[in-house]
Amino acid sequence: MRLTTKGRYAVTAMLDLAYHSQIKPVTLTDIAARQTISLSYLEQLFARLRRAGMVKGVRGPGGGYKLCRETSEINVADIITAVDESLDSTKCGGEANCQKEQACLTHDLWTGLSAQIRNYLEDISLADLLEKDQVKIVAKRQHHDTHQPIEIYRHPE
Repeated sequence: MRLTTKGRYAVTAMLDLAYHSQIKPVTLTDIAARQTISLSYLEQLFARLRRAGMVKGVRGPGGGYKLCRETSEINVADIITAVDESLDSTKCGGEANCQKEQACLTHDLWTGLSAQIRNYLEDISLADLLEKDQVKIVAKRQHHDTHQPIEIYRHPE
């Protein structure tokens, strides 16, 4: 298994959304700023997450994205799978045709590793991650670092 930036960014963005959408929908622009992820890349990821039924868009002023399910019902493995990332460590994609159309010598080893990774990531929900002190500390810091105070325009007298 090789987890690419697609899977990493999807999990990061979903955790950001889970943290910040508790009050109101979150814009992709806000997620992009906090997580330093390209807005166009986030749009691609969220299109896939929307198709997977994990997020929904809210239109209009104050719009953005919200989770479609409770944080306890969304696990890391589902997020990674939703953006077309594989959790398979085998060279053959689990087909057992890695060496001359048959299983290779280490096929079972890599199949077992894939199962362990999948089980591990299935056991971690967004709710679990939100409970971690380090996640709370980083999320608050990121919010503070990207929060722009509203300037009130005063007409000169």
